[in-house]
Amino acid sequence: MNIAVIGAGAAGFFAAISAKQHHPEAVVHLFEKTNKVLAKVRISGGGRCNVTHACFDNDLLIRHYPRGEKFLKKSFHQFQVQDTIDWFTNRGVALKTEKDQRMFPTTDDSSSIVDALTSAYKNLGGQLHMQSAISTLTPKNPGFEAIVNSQTYFFDRVIIATGGAPKEAGLQWLKRLGHNIVMPVPSLFTFNLPHHPVTELMGAVAPHVKVRVEGEKFVSKGPLLITHWGMSGPAILKLSAFSARLLAECQYETTFVVSWLGDYTEDQVRALFEDQIKHKPMAQLSSFRLPEVPKRLWLYLLDTLDIPSDKRWNEFSKKHRNQLLNALLYDRYQMSGKTTFKEEFVTCGGVSLSDVDPHTLESKRQNGLYFAGEVLDIDGVTGGFNFQAAWTTGFIAGKLQSRA
Repeated sequence: MNIAVIGAGAAGFFAAISAKQHHPEAVVHLFEKTNKVLAKVRISGGGRCNVTHACFDNDLLIRHYPRGEKFLKKSFHQFQVQDTIDWFTNRGVALKTEKDQRMFPTTDDSSSIVDALTSAYKNLGGQLHMQSAISTLTPKNPGFEAIVNSQTYFFDRVIIATGGAPKEAGLQWLKRLGHNIVMPVPSLFTFNLPHHPVTELMGAVAPHVKVRVEGEKFVSKGPLLITHWGMSGPAILKLSAFSARLLAECQYETTFVVSWLGDYTEDQVRALFEDQIKHKPMAQLSSFRLPEVPKRLWLYLLDTLDIPSDKRWNEFSKKHRNQLLNALLYDRYQMSGKTTFKEEFVTCGGVSLSDVDPHTLESKRQNGLYFAGEVLDIDGVTGGFNFQAAWTTGFIAGKLQSRA
């Protein structure tokens, strides 16, 4: 049996390895159109590779996928987080869990992951073709004819793992094979605030914020980082993922609301103020400390409200208290554009999940054609979830199971 895997990223490599493991007699060809393999693996996590996330409850795990939650619930039963850990550990790559539950190789070097994958595939006898773009893929029923660099191949099975496409045009060849394509738009991006004075606080981190698009119900929680161009950090990135289509529709021009105090209620904030007035009446507002609010941000909020930072708590008027409460819990910002880091680009959209069997990853439109990774309309938030989806879908696709 001849098997083609198109795309030598995380999902493609794992699919090729899985195919060779499950079908040792088969000839597996892994095609990569560029001169580099596992590009995202190499740069992920600042070059450390965020392999997966230490979430071992599949019901909780799937909540980190804005697209593909129900689909992956069925797939994770076959290959989940512990399976990922075991796979790399068995190949000499120990993983560690950080405080935020992200998992990295203990070497803190993505080359450990790259070497494990490339060595496993090489040792199994798989073939790797670099700078080999497939120009046409034609169903022959059974099998497929592919033209690669003017050379014609015939394959019994094909696994497509070409990654996310920034534009629908990049998925037209799959549409011609009969698949429905969900329009791709960016996911996991930061919010731009051009010329906004808050950017002067660049580098400041608020550890426990809540943020939402104004008028929308979804709330994202976590750390928020103020940058020289706007706002970033896990809370913003998660919001960008779950609101990807909404933000694309408004062309990244909208208002979002930040609660700098996370889950604090208005009554709790008022109680904080009253406690200061009662017990530290002569202390200056500038000396007040909240773990959730960096000092520079606290002084910035006072300044934007024209509240003198040297004002004492016993001089803190009811009007100013209400203004500061609103700034702490309902701070509004006008997003104007986004920043997407190309090397870690993630898309919302791709091959419609209605066209793919979640138990086998086989196309419902073309027998013998399988999908893995981001080419599907699956994407997760930051933290190792996209790689876990790649390992899972790659492993299952490589089994080459036929649909029931």
